[in-house]
Amino acid sequence: MRSVRLPMAGCGFDGTPCQSLTTLARHRPSSSFTSPMPATNFYSGYPLHRAHSRRAEAGWLQAIQSGRDVRVLALWRNRHHVQDEVTPQPLWQQGALAREIVKSADDTVFLGERDAVPHYACDISAADDPLADILAGTGGVFADLRSLAPLVTRDDGAIMAAARGLLYWHRRARWCGKCGSPTSSIDAGHARVCDRPTCGERWFPRVDPAVIMLVTHKDRCLLGRQATWPPGMHSTLAGFVEIGESMEETVIREVAEEAGLRVIGRPEYRHSQPWPFPSSLMLGFRAETADDQLQIDKDELEQASWFTREELRASPENETFRLPGKVSIARRLVEEWISEA
Repeated sequence: MRSVRLPMAGCGFDGTPCQSLTTLARHRPSSSFTSPMPATNFYSGYPLHRAHSRRAEAGWLQAIQSGRDVRVLALWRNRHHVQDEVTPQPLWQQGALAREIVKSADDTVFLGERDAVPHYACDISAADDPLADILAGTGGVFADLRSLAPLVTRDDGAIMAAARGLLYWHRRARWCGKCGSPTSSIDAGHARVCDRPTCGERWFPRVDPAVIMLVTHKDRCLLGRQATWPPGMHSTLAGFVEIGESMEETVIREVAEEAGLRVIGRPEYRHSQPWPFPSSLMLGFRAETADDQLQIDKDELEQASWFTREELRASPENETFRLPGKVSIARRLVEEWISEA
């Protein structure tokens, strides 16, 4: 069994207070011309046109990189360049500076286009102090997306998540997993290829699927906590999908392993959420159990308890009890259940 780092951004880790359980998240579902289905969770609803069919066209990429309208967002050691941590608007660079950043970056990825304007993300982690070097005079700060998420717009959150995830993957895919030779970025940063001519293996960004489920028994839901979490933090159960498993089988196995409970019926899929910490796709479920007799795996959970809707509605959300932040799928799963009665 391999535990997943549960989505809890915006609550506890950075001191950002949680909202009350009866307050709906302000990040409402929205539609996009690039996403015909309404987005249900934060970090989804990608607003840029990915131009997938043109990523391998070297001439097209060279033309848009040298254009006047190219926009570049710099990332430094997993942190985004934003205006400040109170109003964290991403600081997109344009013109000559944008092109200079692209040339000097450790890695550059094409994020997509909006209104025919190409958007890139660049990793400048090799710089000791980028604000005093290549970004001198631009202002702003570098901040972690976990702390920024409750404050940025849905569109910005989706773009920043994609940028973080892609650049994180590049830093960990520099060597061929087949022969051990160096690899190079291709397809506008959406793949890498082995430099060894006799190998030439292609590698693609990795996404780790994980299930996250609200377990229920009659009129109560199960919430647990890990010992390393902030005081009072409780969340739904979760775990990574193993090779040879379906999502539903993972739900059943994880509930049995972590809580000693038997799921009855088929787990109900609800919705999903990209989770770029570092590269998960959270698959949200609800699962009903045959009984409520808990047998907790202490290696996974410090504690777990059953809660009624009334108890959760009345919770003050403080250091004695609180849920993950409002941008997390875990919180949405709980709030959906609370609202049903």
